Amino acid sequence: MKKTILTYGLISGAFTALMMAVTVPFEDKIGFNHSLFLGYTLIVLSFMLVFFGIRSYRDNAGNGQITFVKGFTIGISITLIMCVCYVVTWEIIYFNFMHDYLDKYAAYMVEKARAAGASAAAIQAQVEEMRQLKVKYENPIFNAAMTFIEPFPVGLLMTLISAAILRKKPQGEAQPSALPTAS
Repeated sequence: MKKTILTYGLISGAFTALMMAVTVPFEDKIGFNHSLFLGYTLIVLSFMLVFFGIRSYRDNAGNGQITFVKGFTIGISITLIMCVCYVVTWEIIYFNFMHDYLDKYAAYMVEKARAAGASAAAIQAQVEEMRQLKVKYENPIFNAAMTFIEPFPVGLLMTLISAAILRKKPQGEAQPSALPTAS
């Protein structure tokens, strides 16, 4: 089980780290609204390995059988490894290469508010909110926690769906019958 979890978790994490390293530097050029869609699409693709990891364990180590709980355990473990890779990659990128990321994002949010016709007070509130967020993001623990909660819900959902789809009981267990039996 450990080998399956590590293999699929690290492959998923490496894919996510590579895609983040390639795409994040261009977020302000492609537009933050488009980059959000692109980012979550790549996260979903990374989490497809949860499905394949559970299936691999079921078919190879589980002799074609797996319970929902065992599938969930494998899937959530793969998810956690991928999320850790995601966080570590972001921490490296943010603190070493893109420390101005939140400045660019703040400028985008203010411009978006202006374009929507927001009042001067609303725009000033947006500026202050972004300033406070930047201060919080300087704390690596806060930064890591906020980054972790970006992909984790997607991975949790993918784990629940995959574990439910892939569960297979042993052939010898009787399936409950929906039809009454004649006595």
